[in-house]
Amino acid sequence: MGPRVDRKEIARRAAARVADIAAASSAQLDEVARLLQAELAESIPELRGDQLMLGLLHASVESNVKTFFHIVRYGVPVDTVEAPWPAVEYARRLAQREISSNALLRAYRLGHRRAREWVAGELAGVEPDGRVSFAALQMLQDAAFAYIDRVSEQVVAEYETERERWLAHRNTIRTATLSALLAGEEVDVAAAEQVLGYRLRREHLGLVLWSDERMTSTDPLELLGQLTGAVAQEVGADSSPLFVPQDRSLGWGWIPLRAGAPVDLDGLARILGEAGGEVKAAVGAVGTGLAGFRATHRQALRAHRVAVLGAERAQRITSFTAPGVRAAAALAGDLDLARDLVTSMLGGLAQDDEGVARLRETLTVFLQQNQSFVATAAKVHLHKNTVKYRVDKAVRLRGRPIEEDRLDLELALAACRWLGPAVLSRSA
Repeated sequence: MGPRVDRKEIARRAAARVADIAAASSAQLDEVARLLQAELAESIPELRGDQLMLGLLHASVESNVKTFFHIVRYGVPVDTVEAPWPAVEYARRLAQREISSNALLRAYRLGHRRAREWVAGELAGVEPDGRVSFAALQMLQDAAFAYIDRVSEQVVAEYETERERWLAHRNTIRTATLSALLAGEEVDVAAAEQVLGYRLRREHLGLVLWSDERMTSTDPLELLGQLTGAVAQEVGADSSPLFVPQDRSLGWGWIPLRAGAPVDLDGLARILGEAGGEVKAAVGAVGTGLAGFRATHRQALRAHRVAVLGAERAQRITSFTAPGVRAAAALAGDLDLARDLVTSMLGGLAQDDEGVARLRETLTVFLQQNQSFVATAAKVHLHKNTVKYRVDKAVRLRGRPIEEDRLDLELALAACRWLGPAVLSRSA
């Protein structure tokens, strides 16, 4: 029975020693909290220089230390403890600043270790019996683990709740700000830049990106966001692009450009191709400043409509500045008018047929090359006689000379090239 009595006595003495240390620690808690806060602040680089957050961190540390020693001193059950409000507020502010919850948990892990070291030092100075000292330290260790487990669970839950609430609020403000910008309303440019996280007073390239979600194994929006970043990197952007999802597989983007920087559309098409899946993009012309931010977006939207109407004929990138796209975009606004134009100007050339499509393409280049058979042959990599044969056949199908209604003829050819089945007639 002796050893059992000894263990009970050791446990009793250890519990008394723990209560004594907790009671005697009140005079030193402020200093302990201050030292712990300083160490935590140094270990969380996101907080450096942020006096508000550093103050909240100190309040969180101080309240947690005092609460812990209070429950140890008075034997308060840990499962009844609620996280101190400064700790909860600190978690909320971290969420609002989009600082990782790792920074939150790091504070509790480091606080646990430092508090244990401090208590061990106090015990060594007042308890000569190593068995009692060890038992007391184990009690404090168990109590600290239980406290941190409960409180950290509460503050992380509050962090996640606040993060969702804050993101919803921020997205609402961001959407409203972007809508006001695109609508041409008067806005505070500096405030808008802060909300969007994007600089408006520079050159921009507007994008519309979309994907066939059946063709990609990853989340479509995640993929489009990554591609926006890849495009920014390709053009040498010196700051982050802006990507705004519109639905599950469609997003708008703006790429910040260095003044006078060229845009290599072939390079952008290569990036889209490397992404895999059926991903396409429409781009506007480079715009400058707030007006250019709006204009390049409008152009990208129009190029997107052209690409969508063109269906499978659409290229991987449809640029508003490509020959014929501006005209096709204008005609896409009134498809009935576009179909009437195509039918009246092209006659038999308005058929949705691969062979007729080759005739239209050759005729288009022929007109662009000032009706030169030699220049057209070099452009399309065909023999001059083949070019002449195709042009003559196109004229016969049209039913009248190409000099007749030349401007309308070129508009009709552009509509066929970019809008495809939306304006063509099915061949017999």
